[in-house]
Amino acid sequence: MRAMLTRINAIAAKELVHIRRDPRLLVAVLVMPVLQLLLFAYAISFDVRDVPTVLLDGDRTSESRAYLAAYEHSDFFHVVGHVDSPAQVDRAFDESTARVAVMVRPGFGRALTRGETPSVAVLLDGSEPNSAQLGQAYAVALNRQLDREVFVEWAQARALDPSAFGAVDVSVRTWYNPGRRSADFLIPGLMVVIIMIVTVQQTAVTLVRERDLGTFEQISVSPVRRGELVLGKTIPWAGLAFANMVATTFVAITLFRVPLRGDLLALVAGTLLFVLCCLGIGLLISARASSVEVANITGLIVSFLPGFMLSGFAFPLNSIPVVLQWISYLFPGRYMVDIARSVFLKGAGFEVLWPQIASLGLYALVILSLATLVHARRAD
Repeated sequence: MRAMLTRINAIAAKELVHIRRDPRLLVAVLVMPVLQLLLFAYAISFDVRDVPTVLLDGDRTSESRAYLAAYEHSDFFHVVGHVDSPAQVDRAFDESTARVAVMVRPGFGRALTRGETPSVAVLLDGSEPNSAQLGQAYAVALNRQLDREVFVEWAQARALDPSAFGAVDVSVRTWYNPGRRSADFLIPGLMVVIIMIVTVQQTAVTLVRERDLGTFEQISVSPVRRGELVLGKTIPWAGLAFANMVATTFVAITLFRVPLRGDLLALVAGTLLFVLCCLGIGLLISARASSVEVANITGLIVSFLPGFMLSGFAFPLNSIPVVLQWISYLFPGRYMVDIARSVFLKGAGFEVLWPQIASLGLYALVILSLATLVHARRAD
């Protein structure tokens, strides 16, 4: 046992020497994840506000002006101008100067005073589906509010009690993220994706570099066993990856004010197992790659695309095809994104997250064993 620990320690010390000799590698591993978190957190946002809107008042009455004023006072719609014809609306959409157009048709005020239903058209630019969907929802909500105000005025003008007609009182509350900040949703998942990309890509070249430097043959004829070599290679990178996770967590809490409500030990346990999973993927790629370039490209593809598309970071997994949902189980990001968001936002602990943590533990065991087996066959 002592001899095995000595050999593992020797491999780990050798790997640390290689890491310290390359300052650029240290910058890429320790500094780049934090910079990427800052860049993506500020650049990516699902918060849609101030959507450019143009207004067309075809009635030009006090009623139509009061109606359009509700759009001007809205936080969602940002009125960038008034147009005089539908052709100008088309031009605004073509030039992307507006995403929404509100058109009040002639006779709006007369229909309103008669108690009839006036006609209004709200046009949405569907080339940006997120803004179009939210624009439709906001326009419907705004018009329902205005309808209620018109009804109240109509009832009061006839000395009627509006409350006597009855209405449904709907109370809507948002749990876990009351302010509905996209940063609170995105940053925990973004931390996972960045760590996965950096860890997989850097470890994907470690065994290939040994072959290129000519030291692989020396290690092969040494008393070091295959599993000890993989474990010794894993330990330094695991420490660096865990330090990255700590740094990005600190930035998320202090700079972006993302709440950390759950069990910190559950987050630590999930992070350690997730890092081991990523290291296993990188070592598996490194054991099969024929060159550093092939290892880099393969590591980027295996980590980047699944990290963004199949982890639930940006898109709900239940909204993608069933086949891709099953494929997502082959990548550890799926489990870690659930852990990170549940700990940060929902206040979850081991009693809730044990299935994801156990899945990461099993994944780490399988992928590291597979990497050791493939490395042994390649060495033979």
